[in-house]
Amino acid sequence: MCGIAGLIHKGNRANVGGEMTAMLQALKHRGPDSTGYAVYGEGTPGDYVMRFVLAEQEDMSKGFDMHQVVAERLIEVENRLKLHEANVKSREAVTDYAHRFVISHEGDTEQMIRHIEDIKGVEIMSIGNGLELIKDLGDAGVVSQQYGLLEFQGSHGIGHTRMATESDVDIRSAHPYWAFPYNDVAVVHNGQITNYWLMRRDMERKGHRFMSSCDSELLAVYTADNLANGVTLQDSLRRSIDEIDGVFTYLVATKDQLGMAKDTMAAKPLVLYESDDLIAMASEEVAIRAILPHEIDTTDPYDEEVRVWQA
Repeated sequence: MCGIAGLIHKGNRANVGGEMTAMLQALKHRGPDSTGYAVYGEGTPGDYVMRFVLAEQEDMSKGFDMHQVVAERLIEVENRLKLHEANVKSREAVTDYAHRFVISHEGDTEQMIRHIEDIKGVEIMSIGNGLELIKDLGDAGVVSQQYGLLEFQGSHGIGHTRMATESDVDIRSAHPYWAFPYNDVAVVHNGQITNYWLMRRDMERKGHRFMSSCDSELLAVYTADNLANGVTLQDSLRRSIDEIDGVFTYLVATKDQLGMAKDTMAAKPLVLYESDDLIAMASEEVAIRAILPHEIDTTDPYDEEVRVWQA
Protein backbone atom coordinates (compact mmCIF):
# COMPACT_ATOMS: atom_id res chain seq x y z
CA MET A 1 0.00 0.00 0.00
CA CYS A 2 2.74 2.48 1.01
CA GLY A 3 2.34 6.19 1.59
CA ILE A 4 4.08 9.18 0.05
CA ALA A 5 4.17 12.82 1.07
CA GLY A 6 5.87 16.02 0.03
CA LEU A 7 5.84 19.74 0.68
CA ILE A 8 7.55 22.87 -0.54
CA HIS A 9 7.66 26.35 0.94
CA LYS A 10 7.80 29.15 -1.60
CA GLY A 11 10.09 32.01 -0.64
CA ASN A 12 10.84 31.02 2.95
CA ARG A 13 12.36 28.31 5.12
CA ALA A 14 10.54 26.34 7.77
CA ASN A 15 10.81 23.32 10.05
CA VAL A 16 10.59 20.89 7.14
CA GLY A 17 11.88 18.02 9.27
CA GLY A 18 9.12 18.40 11.84
CA GLU A 19 6.44 18.88 9.19
CA MET A 20 7.51 15.83 7.21
CA THR A 21 7.63 13.78 10.41
CA ALA A 22 4.04 14.74 11.25
CA MET A 23 2.84 13.94 7.72
CA LEU A 24 4.55 10.56 7.55
CA GLN A 25 3.47 9.59 11.04
CA ALA A 26 -0.13 10.18 9.93
CA LEU A 27 0.52 7.70 7.09
CA LYS A 28 2.25 4.98 9.10
CA HIS A 29 -0.77 2.67 8.76
CA ARG A 30 0.04 2.52 5.04
CA GLY A 31 3.56 1.20 5.63
CA PRO A 32 4.93 0.05 8.99
CA ASP A 33 8.18 -1.49 7.75
CA SER A 34 10.40 1.53 7.09
CA THR A 35 10.32 5.30 6.74
CA GLY A 36 12.43 7.60 4.63
CA TYR A 37 13.01 11.32 4.23
CA ALA A 38 14.68 13.51 1.61
CA VAL A 39 14.90 17.01 3.06
CA TYR A 40 16.54 20.06 1.53
CA GLY A 41 18.45 22.63 3.54
CA GLU A 42 20.31 25.74 2.48
CA GLY A 43 23.69 24.09 1.99
CA THR A 44 27.07 25.79 1.61
CA PRO A 45 28.34 26.48 -1.93
CA GLY A 46 31.15 24.07 -2.75
CA ASP A 47 30.33 21.65 0.06
CA TYR A 48 28.50 18.32 -0.10
CA VAL A 49 26.60 16.52 2.63
CA MET A 50 27.32 12.79 2.35
CA ARG A 51 24.94 10.44 4.15
CA PHE A 52 26.01 6.79 4.21
CA VAL A 53 25.50 3.53 6.07
CA LEU A 54 28.09 0.91 6.95
CA ALA A 55 25.66 -1.93 7.71
CA GLU A 56 22.00 -2.78 7.94
CA GLN A 57 20.25 -2.15 11.25
CA GLU A 58 19.73 -5.87 11.88
CA ASP A 59 23.45 -6.58 11.30
CA MET A 60 24.34 -4.81 14.53
CA SER A 61 22.65 -7.47 16.66
CA LYS A 62 24.41 -10.45 15.06
CA GLY A 63 26.61 -12.71 17.17
CA PHE A 64 30.02 -11.71 15.82
CA ASP A 65 31.61 -8.35 16.61
CA MET A 66 29.84 -6.24 14.00
CA HIS A 67 30.96 -3.04 15.70
CA GLN A 68 34.57 -3.86 14.83
CA VAL A 69 33.59 -4.61 11.23
CA VAL A 70 31.76 -1.27 10.99
CA ALA A 71 34.74 0.57 12.47
CA GLU A 72 37.03 -0.98 9.84
CA ARG A 73 34.62 -0.01 7.07
CA LEU A 74 34.56 3.58 8.32
CA ILE A 75 38.36 3.75 8.24
CA GLU A 76 38.32 2.48 4.66
CA VAL A 77 35.70 5.08 3.65
CA GLU A 78 37.93 7.84 5.05
CA ASN A 79 40.98 6.39 3.29
CA ARG A 80 39.21 6.40 -0.06
CA LEU A 81 37.98 9.95 0.45
CA LYS A 82 41.60 10.98 1.02
CA LEU A 83 42.67 9.06 -2.07
CA HIS A 84 40.21 11.14 -4.11
CA GLU A 85 41.43 14.34 -2.42
CA ALA A 86 38.11 15.00 -0.69
CA ASN A 87 38.38 17.21 2.38
CA VAL A 88 36.17 16.02 5.24
CA LYS A 89 35.07 19.18 7.06
CA SER A 90 32.89 17.51 9.68
CA ARG A 91 31.96 14.01 10.81
CA GLU A 92 28.90 12.81 12.70
CA ALA A 93 28.08 9.26 13.80
CA VAL A 94 24.29 9.42 13.73
CA THR A 95 23.84 5.76 14.75
CA ASP A 96 26.18 2.79 15.16
CA TYR A 97 25.99 2.25 11.40
CA ALA A 98 24.85 5.56 9.83
CA HIS A 99 27.13 8.59 9.33
CA ARG A 100 26.93 12.16 8.07
CA PHE A 101 30.02 13.82 6.56
CA VAL A 102 30.35 17.31 5.13
CA ILE A 103 33.00 17.26 2.42
CA SER A 104 34.49 19.42 -0.30
CA HIS A 105 35.61 17.76 -3.50
CA GLU A 106 36.65 19.12 -6.89
CA GLY A 107 37.39 15.86 -8.70
CA ASP A 108 35.20 13.23 -10.33
CA THR A 109 32.55 12.77 -7.64
CA GLU A 110 30.88 9.86 -9.42
CA GLN A 111 34.16 7.94 -9.62
CA MET A 112 34.75 8.60 -5.93
CA ILE A 113 31.27 7.34 -4.99
CA ARG A 114 31.71 4.15 -6.99
CA HIS A 115 35.06 3.52 -5.34
CA ILE A 116 33.59 3.98 -1.86
CA GLU A 117 30.62 1.74 -2.60
CA ASP A 118 33.01 -1.02 -3.65
CA ILE A 119 33.62 -1.50 0.08
CA LYS A 120 31.53 -4.44 1.23
CA GLY A 121 28.51 -3.35 3.27
CA VAL A 122 28.84 0.37 2.48
CA GLU A 123 26.04 2.29 0.76
CA ILE A 124 25.94 6.02 0.14
CA MET A 125 22.40 7.28 0.76
CA SER A 126 23.01 10.63 -0.91
CA ILE A 127 25.54 13.29 -1.74
CA GLY A 128 24.13 16.75 -2.28
CA ASN A 129 24.59 20.42 -1.70
CA GLY A 130 21.09 20.80 -0.23
CA LEU A 131 19.82 17.21 -0.05
CA GLU A 132 20.01 15.02 3.04
CA LEU A 133 18.48 11.56 2.57
CA ILE A 134 17.64 9.51 5.65
CA LYS A 135 15.88 6.15 5.79
CA ASP A 136 15.68 3.31 8.25
CA LEU A 137 13.41 0.70 9.77
CA GLY A 138 10.56 1.92 11.97
CA ASP A 139 7.80 4.50 11.80
CA ALA A 140 8.30 8.21 11.11
CA GLY A 141 8.58 9.19 14.75
CA VAL A 142 11.22 6.57 15.48
CA VAL A 143 13.37 7.41 12.45
CA SER A 144 13.01 11.17 12.88
CA GLN A 145 14.04 11.00 16.52
CA GLN A 146 16.92 8.63 15.77
CA TYR A 147 18.35 10.92 13.08
CA GLY A 148 17.58 14.28 14.69
CA LEU A 149 15.17 15.52 12.05
CA LEU A 150 12.53 17.18 14.20
CA GLU A 151 14.14 20.62 13.94
CA PHE A 152 15.56 20.40 10.41
CA GLN A 153 15.17 23.78 8.68
CA GLY A 154 14.73 23.82 4.92
CA SER A 155 12.61 24.69 1.92
CA HIS A 156 11.12 21.36 0.87
CA GLY A 157 11.11 17.62 1.32
CA ILE A 158 9.56 14.30 0.35
CA GLY A 159 9.02 11.12 2.31
CA HIS A 160 7.74 7.58 2.24
CA THR A 161 6.25 4.96 4.54
CA ARG A 162 6.83 1.48 3.18
CA MET A 163 4.96 -1.79 3.28
CA ALA A 164 7.34 -4.39 1.86
CA THR A 165 5.73 -6.46 -0.90
CA GLU A 166 8.37 -7.64 -3.37
CA SER A 167 11.71 -6.85 -1.69
CA ASP A 168 13.35 -7.14 1.71
CA VAL A 169 12.68 -5.13 4.84
CA ASP A 170 15.99 -3.30 5.06
CA ILE A 171 17.51 0.14 4.55
CA ARG A 172 18.57 -0.63 1.00
CA SER A 173 14.97 -1.36 -0.06
CA ALA A 174 13.48 1.67 1.70
CA HIS A 175 12.57 4.91 -0.05
CA PRO A 176 13.47 7.63 -1.02
CA TYR A 177 16.00 6.84 -3.72
CA TRP A 178 18.83 9.01 -4.93
CA ALA A 179 20.94 8.58 -8.04
CA PHE A 180 24.05 10.24 -9.40
CA PRO A 181 25.37 12.01 -11.42
CA TYR A 182 22.68 14.59 -10.63
CA ASN A 183 23.53 14.94 -6.96
CA ASP A 184 20.43 16.55 -5.44
CA VAL A 185 17.64 14.42 -6.94
CA ALA A 186 15.42 12.17 -4.80
CA VAL A 187 12.26 10.17 -5.59
CA VAL A 188 9.41 8.51 -3.69
CA HIS A 189 6.88 6.30 -5.45
CA ASN A 190 3.66 4.42 -4.86
CA GLY A 191 2.80 1.77 -7.43
CA GLN A 192 4.43 -0.84 -9.62
CA ILE A 193 6.56 -0.46 -12.75
CA THR A 194 5.97 -3.35 -15.13
CA ASN A 195 8.79 -2.61 -17.58
CA TYR A 196 11.30 -2.19 -14.76
CA TRP A 197 13.84 -4.79 -15.94
CA LEU A 198 13.78 -3.57 -19.54
CA MET A 199 14.40 0.02 -18.49
CA ARG A 200 16.92 -0.95 -15.84
CA ARG A 201 19.04 -2.82 -18.37
CA ASP A 202 18.89 0.24 -20.64
CA MET A 203 20.07 2.50 -17.81
CA GLU A 204 22.82 0.05 -16.84
CA ARG A 205 24.07 0.04 -20.42
CA LYS A 206 24.42 3.82 -20.05
CA GLY A 207 26.62 3.24 -17.01
CA HIS A 208 24.15 3.94 -14.21
CA ARG A 209 24.36 2.03 -10.92
CA PHE A 210 21.51 0.40 -9.02
CA MET A 211 21.77 -0.38 -5.31
CA SER A 212 18.55 -2.39 -4.89
CA SER A 213 16.04 -4.51 -6.79
CA CYS A 214 13.19 -2.13 -5.94
CA ASP A 215 11.42 -0.78 -9.02
CA SER A 216 11.11 2.67 -7.43
CA GLU A 217 14.87 3.19 -7.71
CA LEU A 218 14.45 3.19 -11.49
CA LEU A 219 12.53 6.47 -11.25
CA ALA A 220 15.48 8.13 -9.49
CA VAL A 221 17.98 6.82 -12.03
CA TYR A 222 15.67 7.72 -14.93
CA THR A 223 15.22 11.27 -13.61
CA ALA A 224 18.93 11.72 -12.91
CA ASP A 225 19.77 10.57 -16.44
CA ASN A 226 17.31 13.04 -17.96
CA LEU A 227 18.41 15.98 -15.84
CA ALA A 228 22.09 15.27 -16.48
CA ASN A 229 21.36 15.45 -20.21
CA GLY A 230 19.68 18.84 -20.07
CA VAL A 231 16.03 17.75 -19.83
CA THR A 232 13.93 19.91 -17.52
CA LEU A 233 12.21 18.30 -14.56
CA GLN A 234 8.80 19.01 -16.06
CA ASP A 235 9.73 17.40 -19.39
CA SER A 236 11.24 14.40 -17.59
CA LEU A 237 8.01 13.86 -15.69
CA ARG A 238 5.97 14.12 -18.89
CA ARG A 239 8.23 11.68 -20.73
CA SER A 240 7.91 9.17 -17.91
CA ILE A 241 4.16 8.85 -18.46
CA ASP A 242 4.82 7.59 -22.00
CA GLU A 243 8.01 5.64 -21.37
CA ILE A 244 7.29 3.92 -18.04
CA ASP A 245 4.63 1.20 -17.90
CA GLY A 246 2.57 0.35 -14.85
CA VAL A 247 0.55 2.14 -12.21
CA PHE A 248 2.40 4.90 -10.42
CA THR A 249 2.20 8.15 -8.58
CA TYR A 250 5.57 9.61 -7.74
CA LEU A 251 7.20 12.74 -6.35
CA VAL A 252 10.61 14.08 -7.40
CA ALA A 253 12.64 16.67 -5.53
CA THR A 254 15.72 18.53 -6.73
CA LYS A 255 17.76 21.25 -5.04
CA ASP A 256 15.09 23.88 -5.72
CA GLN A 257 12.05 22.10 -7.20
CA LEU A 258 9.32 19.63 -6.30
CA GLY A 259 7.40 17.72 -8.96
CA MET A 260 4.71 15.07 -9.23
CA ALA A 261 3.38 12.75 -11.93
CA LYS A 262 0.52 10.26 -12.21
CA ASP A 263 0.18 7.51 -14.81
CA THR A 264 -2.62 7.18 -17.35
CA MET A 265 -4.89 5.18 -15.03
CA ALA A 266 -4.34 7.38 -11.95
CA ALA A 267 -4.96 4.34 -9.74
CA LYS A 268 -2.58 5.41 -6.96
CA PRO A 269 -3.99 8.19 -4.78
CA LEU A 270 -2.61 11.67 -4.21
CA VAL A 271 -4.25 14.61 -2.46
CA LEU A 272 -2.95 18.13 -3.11
CA TYR A 273 -3.15 21.36 -1.11
CA GLU A 274 -1.89 24.59 -2.64
CA SER A 275 -1.63 28.12 -1.24
CA ASP A 276 0.48 31.17 -2.06
CA ASP A 277 3.19 30.04 0.37
CA LEU A 278 2.93 26.26 0.71
CA ILE A 279 2.34 23.19 -1.43
CA ALA A 280 1.62 19.94 0.40
CA MET A 281 0.60 16.57 -1.01
CA ALA A 282 0.19 13.06 0.28
CA SER A 283 -1.48 9.71 -0.33
CA GLU A 284 -4.22 10.70 2.14
CA GLU A 285 -5.59 14.05 3.28
CA VAL A 286 -4.98 13.11 6.92
CA ALA A 287 -1.26 13.72 6.35
CA ILE A 288 -1.83 17.27 5.13
CA ARG A 289 -4.15 17.98 8.05
CA ALA A 290 -1.39 16.87 10.38
CA ILE A 291 0.41 20.14 9.56
CA LEU A 292 -2.65 22.23 8.61
CA PRO A 293 -5.31 21.44 11.22
CA HIS A 294 -7.64 24.26 10.13
CA GLU A 295 -10.22 23.89 7.36
CA ILE A 296 -8.55 23.51 3.98
CA ASP A 297 -9.52 22.81 0.38
CA THR A 298 -7.74 19.99 -1.41
CA THR A 299 -7.84 18.50 -4.90
CA ASP A 300 -7.04 15.13 -6.44
CA PRO A 301 -4.66 15.39 -9.41
CA TYR A 302 -6.11 13.74 -12.50
CA ASP A 303 -4.64 11.04 -14.75
CA GLU A 304 -1.43 11.97 -16.58
CA GLU A 305 -1.11 15.15 -14.55
CA VAL A 306 2.34 16.64 -14.13
CA ARG A 307 3.13 19.57 -11.83
CA VAL A 308 6.36 21.28 -10.81
CA TRP A 309 6.79 23.91 -8.09
CA GLN A 310 9.79 26.17 -7.41
CA ALA A 311 11.21 26.75 -3.94
